Amino acid sequence: MTAEARLKLTDVSKSFGPKVVLDGLNLDVAQGESVVVIGGSGTGKSVMLKCVLGLLKPERGSILVDGEEVIDIGRRDRERILKKFGMLFQSAALFDSLSVWRNVAFGLIEGEGMSHDRAYEIALEKLEKVGLGEAQAHDVPSNLSGGERKRVGLARAIATSPSIIFFDEPTTGLDPLMGDVINELIVECVRELGASTLTITHDMSSARTIADRVAMLYQGRIIWAGPAADIDDSGNPFVDQFIHGREDGPIKLAVG
Repeated sequence: MTAEARLKLTDVSKSFGPKVVLDGLNLDVAQGESVVVIGGSGTGKSVMLKCVLGLLKPERGSILVDGEEVIDIGRRDRERILKKFGMLFQSAALFDSLSVWRNVAFGLIEGEGMSHDRAYEIALEKLEKVGLGEAQAHDVPSNLSGGERKRVGLARAIATSPSIIFFDEPTTGLDPLMGDVINELIVECVRELGASTLTITHDMSSARTIADRVAMLYQGRIIWAGPAADIDDSGNPFVDQFIHGREDGPIKLAVG
C-alpha cells in the first residue's frame, strides 16, 4: 500500500521524559480509505494525531503526507500541508464568539481568503449535509445540543473539501442513538468527498461503522491491523479482550 498511501507513519516514536508513548509505530492510510485506530485511554492515540498535525515532534521515525516528509518542515510548508487536512475535534472545539455559519466557514475565510458571501453559501451547503438549516446557521454554539455541536464540527471539517480528514473520538459525550447518527453522517460525507480518513476512538460501534480497516494501538505500537469485517476473528487476544470489554486477558487494567 506504500505507493498509494496518502498518509504513512514509519517507526514513529515519541516519549515524554522516561515515559514512552509511541514506540516504533507503523501505519498507513490509502487514497479514499477509512482507517480507525482503536485502543484504551492513554495508549497514545491522541499523541499519534498530534505528531501528524505537527503539534508534537517525534524523536524518531518518518511521517509522509502524499509522499512528502512532514517532520521538520518549515512553517510555510507546514501551512501548505495543513490545508490538505480537515479535523473533527473530540469536543467539536467551536468558537463560542462566532455564529454557527462563521464557525463552519472559518477555514474558508481565514485560511483561503474567500469572500464572506461565498463562504456563507458553502457553510449553508455543508450544514444542510449534516441535517442543519439556515436557522441554526445564525445561532451561537452555546445554544446547540451536544449532537448539534458535533454536526457543526463535522460541517466545518468538510467545508474546505480536504483530502485527508481526522476524527478524534467523534461520538464521545453522545448518547448511542445520536452517536449512530454522527457515524452515518461521517460515512456519507467522507464517501461524497472521496477523502482519506484517520479516526481515533475507543467506541467499537463507531469503529465498525466508519472503518474500512481497523488498527489497534497498544504500548506504543500497532499490534493488529485488518479489515473491519475481520475484527471479531482477529486471532489476537489483545484485540479480542478490548472489543468485548473483558476484564480478564493480556491487557492489564490500572486500578486505583
